[in-house]
Amino acid sequence: MPVAERSPHHLVPRMFKGREVVHLHRICHRKIHATWSERELKNHYHTIERILTHPQIANFVRWVAKKPPGFYERTEDTRRRRQRRAR
Repeated sequence: MPVAERSPHHLVPRMFKGREVVHLHRICHRKIHATWSERELKNHYHTIERILTHPQIANFVRWVAKKPPGFYERTEDTRRRRQRRAR
């Protein structure tokens, strides 16, 4: 993956004193943060293996794997997702 496409992701969010960082494709990193809250990441999705077991992420990874290397598309942001849940 080209350096320009990499994005550092703290497996345990920094707000919870997480230090371990992995580099993800930026579109995948945005999808992770649009899918879960920081607390959900800390409590349940703090390893790559756990992240990939979630059906929504697994489908997304399969879909994005078929795209060209520089592909990027905006991911639904967390604020919109939370507003829809509240309705």
